[in-house]
Amino acid sequence: VQLQASGGGLVQAGDSLRLSCAASGRTEAMYAMAWFRQAPGKEREFVMAIRWTESGTYSADSAKGRFTISRDDVKNMGYLQMNSLKPEDTATYYCAATYYVPAGRDWYRVGSYNFWGQGTLVTVSS
Repeated sequence: VQLQASGGGLVQAGDSLRLSCAASGRTEAMYAMAWFRQAPGKEREFVMAIRWTESGTYSADSAKGRFTISRDDVKNMGYLQMNSLKPEDTATYYCAATYYVPAGRDWYRVGSYNFWGQGTLVTVSS
């Protein structure tokens, strides 16, 4: 699977932004898509995940109540709607995908995902 993230940009605190992830290739085998983010000098961290053809979403505490993950499995698109953005949300956001149920159902681990997009930068000014 090839993934391409887009939609990042410079916004002010409190604004909203929607990220998109276009999937191509063997998408029929995808089990889940996720969003991670990485701020400068920090490790990549989980944001949200969604099962591709079944129901089920997973969220980091930092995203609960502000971010929503969705997907269109006909268009092979994933989305991350981010509301009430804060300066601490500033990071490069990556979409990721896996063909398999994460080992131990650990949705939060970078190693649970086989495929990664190139990242899109989100900058939130105060």
